[in-house]
Amino acid sequence: MAIEVCIVGGGMITNDQILPSLYHLQRLGTVGEISVCARRSGPVKALAESPELAAAFPGHQFTAYPDLKQDTGKVDPDLYKKVLAKMPPRNLVIVAVPDPLHHEMIIEALKANQHVLAVKPLVLKYEHAVEIEKLAHSRGLFVGVEYHKRFDVRALEARKGYRAGRFGEFKIGEAKLVEPYYYRHSNFQNWFTCEATDPFTYIGCHYVDMVYFITGLRPTEVSVQGVKGKFPNGNVGYMWASGRVGFENGALLSILTGLGYPDEGAGSNDQGLCMFFEGDDRGGYLHHDDQYRGVSHSYADGKTKFPFKYVSPEYFKLVPWQGEGLRPTGYGYWSVEGHVQAAIQVDAAGDNLRARQRVLDEIDQKGIIATPKNSNINELVVEATRLSIANNGRNVIIEYGEKPHVRLT
Repeated sequence: MAIEVCIVGGGMITNDQILPSLYHLQRLGTVGEISVCARRSGPVKALAESPELAAAFPGHQFTAYPDLKQDTGKVDPDLYKKVLAKMPPRNLVIVAVPDPLHHEMIIEALKANQHVLAVKPLVLKYEHAVEIEKLAHSRGLFVGVEYHKRFDVRALEARKGYRAGRFGEFKIGEAKLVEPYYYRHSNFQNWFTCEATDPFTYIGCHYVDMVYFITGLRPTEVSVQGVKGKFPNGNVGYMWASGRVGFENGALLSILTGLGYPDEGAGSNDQGLCMFFEGDDRGGYLHHDDQYRGVSHSYADGKTKFPFKYVSPEYFKLVPWQGEGLRPTGYGYWSVEGHVQAAIQVDAAGDNLRARQRVLDEIDQKGIIATPKNSNINELVVEATRLSIANNGRNVIIEYGEKPHVRLT
């Protein structure tokens, strides 16, 4: 039986990746009814009227909350709770809202007896990740974190190679992820404030998770400094952040992040990872250029002032296929597909709670999908980042043991 899905949040990630992925899974019979809930009708109205989605997925629609006829200025922050109350048990809720709202919404979804997929980072505090893990396991419910880079074939190949000893031991590396300048003119300006988050927390977490995913090494110290700026609406946020993460074997990773890649630039952002390793009297090296993937286009249709673009067919693209409309491809789609299938796999164990818990344990141990249990090092790094950036880059230690926590040095 197909799983019913409710997306909470109608923003950029829902439009660009989540909803088109679900529409295709609906075509394949994996997903049943789809609903999208937002605090006001504007975002869901834009999704419902998207000509790109209509062309790619003819005949596919979602149930909108609030109703599309409602005043776009009316805000109901608790509407999602009413939607959750109407859902049959053990379906799937996708939390795609700003980071500070994740914890409350995930807890509400679990209390409503729903499986959950959350965009990264899961939450901003380690204790909240543990709370979610325990509540979900006690109810036999799946919770996944949408670190989609884990589904990049190159990352999977690197993980396999490292775990087989082919690279040697990780020693030092650097990563970069700078999102477009136009983010500053989006809804980011309403929530991406210094008090709430920063670029290292929001996007740098991708590469911290990636190094952990490849190597299995836990982070043990973090130092992050931020550069503040003003959004168009006057709110102050960290527009740039640079940090260093130390790992339990003494390895170091530096990460540059920001909201400022030129909108006229050739790529949609600037990102990548390089890692250096040491083997038996020889060196190892890994380099992922995540901006330029070997494809560049220059368009002659006159629809854009800046026609030359680096094209990334590997994250998410809608391409022709034998069926109607277009189909999604890339690790953005594979990530959504993998999480949906994991929720279905758990629920296939039926009403037997212990059987569902055994499936959850298997997913945790496999370590491909990020869960609150197998990826909570990310929440410790987030806590350390927020503490460090508020103290102008002071070093923060992550201590494991019976009660993992962070502290300033």
